[in-house]
Amino acid sequence: MRARPIYREKFIYADGAIRKMVLWQLPEKSAENPHGLKYRLYYGLNDGTCLVRYDNETGKGDHRHRGDQEEPHQFEGVETLVADFLEDIEKARRG
Repeated sequence: MRARPIYREKFIYADGAIRKMVLWQLPEKSAENPHGLKYRLYYGLNDGTCLVRYDNETGKGDHRHRGDQEEPHQFEGVETLVADFLEDIEKARRG
């Protein structure tokens, strides 16, 4: 059984910046993904520059990228994940 897509959104801001959010339900939970989700939340400029990204890449677990910095991020649920992501976008947009 494969991962099942459960949410996909792409939003383009008036200034051309892009927000993408994709979540998949994994066929089973694991030690690496105890929540049973795979996700990639991205915000960047239209030239491809990534400003904020949240993901749980295999081998790295739940983490976020803000500019050139990468740090662990505690997964507390989808709602909190998205709220944290949107808050980081607002901070990046205020510059």
